[in-house]
Amino acid sequence: MAKQERAIRTRRAILEAAGAVFDEHGYTSTTISMVQERAEVTKGALYFHFPSKESLAQAVLDEQVPFGVIPPQACKLQEVVDITFVVAQRLLGNALLRGSVRLAVDQCAPPGVDHSGPFRQWADHLTPLLEQAKARGELLPTVDPGDTVELLIGSFTGIQLMSRALTGRDDLGRRLSVLWSHMLPSIAVPGLLMGLDSRADRGARVLASLDARIAS
Repeated sequence: MAKQERAIRTRRAILEAAGAVFDEHGYTSTTISMVQERAEVTKGALYFHFPSKESLAQAVLDEQVPFGVIPPQACKLQEVVDITFVVAQRLLGNALLRGSVRLAVDQCAPPGVDHSGPFRQWADHLTPLLEQAKARGELLPTVDPGDTVELLIGSFTGIQLMSRALTGRDDLGRRLSVLWSHMLPSIAVPGLLMGLDSRADRGARVLASLDARIAS
């Protein structure tokens, strides 16, 4: 058990180091040696878990969606809103998530690295929530959950890239709030709009609530 726990910790340390290096340098400029040095592990330990840079990049990409885990909400549309704000908030301080996001849009990664994975995984995660929202009468009758999710994912990707370029993502919460202020009236039933929370600090408040639950 002790060996297994050490292996889990080592793998996590490598992933977190890789996320930071990929975020800082992109796929092409990142080397295995850079990740090894950042993770403070031996080359043998790194290659035991990840036999190539491609496999390491893929593992970083596959870590993206779990960062959107939040407490369930009675209103499923609010739950979708909360997921986007939580991811935005975690982007500010989590190097592994930032590395995954950068790899997802890095056109220099080789064909063996599946860029499309996170986009498909997010769609698979969010579409059922919007389908539940529609079944509960939260969405306008004309709303197609799959199309709306694809628009949301594309829009979020774009605004986080813009925020990263302009302010190092310091204004991402505000930009996301603006995005939702335009999207919600076009998808939510009018009676629901006043009760939906899409203020810029929503992500920080949801995470604080989540941390309080874990602590208790």
